[in-house]
Amino acid sequence: MRVLYWVLQWTWGIVQNLLGGLLTLFLLKREHMCYRGAFVTRWRLGGSMGLGMFIFLGKTLPKTESQILVHEFGHTVQSAILGPLYLPVIGLPSVVWANLPAFAKLRRKRRVSYYRAYQEHWANHLGERVTKLRSPGQKEI
Repeated sequence: MRVLYWVLQWTWGIVQNLLGGLLTLFLLKREHMCYRGAFVTRWRLGGSMGLGMFIFLGKTLPKTESQILVHEFGHTVQSAILGPLYLPVIGLPSVVWANLPAFAKLRRKRRVSYYRAYQEHWANHLGERVTKLRSPGQKEI
């Protein structure tokens, strides 16, 4: 399965993998590790992100790090499934949902979980299905 994952990432998902690879090179001095075939880089930003088979892990609490990795791995699976559609269907909506102040206010006001948006909920589902581990779920961390 891991070979199929890599083949899909570097053919069908080449665009986001090139972007993730370039960002990884830019962050070469940071701590890196492998997670189920994905390449993880720790960065200083608060949030985490998946670009192709590259995961950029933000500042997390130790007790939630494994759940965040499951979620971000789910995004890498989305990349393998959607290929060139990943960025417009998952990446852009994810960035907007995470960073637009109006959505942050909406989530706070209505007590809506970040993981309720379709792209985040699907990433949790895929990450859990593939890893057999728990993701952050529907509650805020």
